[in-house]
Amino acid sequence: LFLVLTGMFVLFANGYSMHIMEGFLPKQWVVVWFIVCVPFWVIGIKKIQSVSKGSVREKMILALAGAFIFILSALKIPSVTGSSSHPTGVGLSAILYGPFVTSILGTIVLIFQAGLLAHGGFTTLGANTFSMAIAGPIVSYLIYKGLAKKNRTLAIFLAAAVGDLATYVVTSFQLALAYPSADGGVMASFRSEE
Repeated sequence: LFLVLTGMFVLFANGYSMHIMEGFLPKQWVVVWFIVCVPFWVIGIKKIQSVSKGSVREKMILALAGAFIFILSALKIPSVTGSSSHPTGVGLSAILYGPFVTSILGTIVLIFQAGLLAHGGFTTLGANTFSMAIAGPIVSYLIYKGLAKKNRTLAIFLAAAVGDLATYVVTSFQLALAYPSADGGVMASFRSEE
């Protein structure tokens, strides 16, 4: 398994990633997305501190949730027009710990990805955090909480799948906000197939 994962990292090192790339957003949007993330980070740090005071087993599960996010986010699946996509892995963490803790784990993963794998970037960390580590986990958490008592297996599947999809939709909307279409504005840019 280790050799397969290492091989995948090496083979796909030059591929594109789903995150907004370094330097792509205008400065005002860089600032806006960082500010939007701050409350989630503050609450998330407090919640992680309470989890860290628990048993060693709980700390291990927290670390595994972060590692799971990193591994799934590093796997790139070729997509159309030379881009790629990947599962985010935040659904599991959102189910186990909620969206606030997941915002911290996802941010840590995004920092490592920006520094080590050139996925996304440091100037776009706020925007990428909001889409992958906040919006996606919130959707995953709400779906799981809403369906878990009726059908736990379906709740887990939908939380993971729709949470990932939400990340992509939010990223598209972020790009539409930053670069609205000259003909039709933000919504025209958001719906654009180009």
